[in-house]
Amino acid sequence: MAPAIPPPPRPPQNTGAALELLVHGVGGATPQEMLGDPRTVRVTGDATAAVYRRTEDAHGEKHPERYRDEPVAEAYCWSGLTSGNGSRALWLLLLPFMVVNLAHWMRPTAAGRTRAVRLYGVAVRLVALSLTVLLTAAACEVALDLVAWQCAGTSACSERRSWLGFLSSTQGGWWSQPGRRLALAAVVPAALVGLLWYLSNRTWSAYESQSPLDVTDDDACDPDGTEEAHGPGAPDNADDPESARPVPPALSRPGFWYGRRLVSRLRAAHTAAGFLTVAAFVMGAATLHDRTVGGSVPPVFGLVIQGALVLCAVVVVWVVCRRGRSESVRDNRVDGALITYLPGSALTLLGLAVVHAAWSRPEWVSSGSLSGETAFRLLALGQGLLVVTMALVARSLYRRTPEPRTTLYGLGGPSVAMLACALGGVMTGGVAQRVADWLDGPGTPGMGRGSIIEGPPVLLSWQASVIPVLLLLLLVPVLFLTVRTARRARRMGPDIEAEYAPEPPDRARTRRIARIRATASLTDS
Repeated sequence: MAPAIPPPPRPPQNTGAALELLVHGVGGATPQEMLGDPRTVRVTGDATAAVYRRTEDAHGEKHPERYRDEPVAEAYCWSGLTSGNGSRALWLLLLPFMVVNLAHWMRPTAAGRTRAVRLYGVAVRLVALSLTVLLTAAACEVALDLVAWQCAGTSACSERRSWLGFLSSTQGGWWSQPGRRLALAAVVPAALVGLLWYLSNRTWSAYESQSPLDVTDDDACDPDGTEEAHGPGAPDNADDPESARPVPPALSRPGFWYGRRLVSRLRAAHTAAGFLTVAAFVMGAATLHDRTVGGSVPPVFGLVIQGALVLCAVVVVWVVCRRGRSESVRDNRVDGALITYLPGSALTLLGLAVVHAAWSRPEWVSSGSLSGETAFRLLALGQGLLVVTMALVARSLYRRTPEPRTTLYGLGGPSVAMLACALGGVMTGGVAQRVADWLDGPGTPGMGRGSIIEGPPVLLSWQASVIPVLLLLLLVPVLFLTVRTARRARRMGPDIEAEYAPEPPDRARTRRIARIRATASLTDS
């Protein structure tokens, strides 16, 4: 029988040298300044971001007896991440993915809830996958629907854009058929997906594939990454001194910094999803024409390709839903051929879809817009259901193991995921509506006689209309935080001068220190 009064907590066991991680602010600093030593050595990283140690501390793990009274100091210098040319601003296009990644790390504390943790992770990964499909669909909406289908298929629009002359339906050239215009325009979103694959592969090779430092056996004692020394998730014999073993913190687990296999698998799935999205846009119009009007292409060809697209999409979802990262062990396994060749298979299907759409159909005439309204609605609905699932699981985890520091009572992760979906929707709608306004000239797409093209789907137009409202709403918290920060800086003045007494006060320096501290309090927890 367990004692009525739990025993006092055991003092932590010394498993080796402690580590002190020093991180500078946005202003940047050199490793020599942070470590207070002109002799430093780079432990890991590159010229962009790296971890440094003093020269004599380079192999501190092998000599723990030297660091019983003080930790091994490491300086993380990341100045290269915030400096560079103006092209770095293009990374803001991936802002929804940056935000949704936070939802994974905002999961409430889990104690013995392996299934709930996996369900939460699956929901987060599916939300990220839906963002890939959404942004690729936005590129397809602009290139395929607005440019190739609507503007090039309308003489009034194509005459205003000389660069669309060879695609114009009134020219009667080889590219004037709607299917061939779609096939050529598909190069733009496909190239965008290929570029994202290249950037992801380069980052994966430089960071995720770097093997972490060697660790002891005690660092891998938690196979699931959820073990606790005490608390609801602790084993039944946790209070037995003989069965006690140290539980390493998350940052010291060998799999925390080594996402080679997981990132490679997710990169393959997202790349394949992007190619499949482009193929679906190309195939949708061609298959609809063959089924309703008929032509020289047997409809069975389109049905076979569509079936292959559906099968490949199922494989993509299965790959994303597989078990995620393992932080307690270093995962050196290599995925099979199914995942390795998944992007290539999707690209092959895209090529078949392009060939099918480019087949000669002289009787085909484009009118209206591509049928993308339903797809965008289903995406929005699916994202909403996934966020609700995340909220239910996160709330259940929080109620099981409440932690006072958890954001929004466990709902911080779902809220961030919803924010990522909203950002993706607003960006999609804004780009589509802006391009449509530019192509339509003085008219408004889809609005009356002055309009020469139908414009984007109504859902995207509504999402674009939210942008001015959001900008006005953001002014309120910005003004509030600005006034509060200024008042806080004024109140800090006397305290700062007291800290530096008996030095004579310097008003300018005092105001500068107060302003820096007050501004830093905006992000400090």
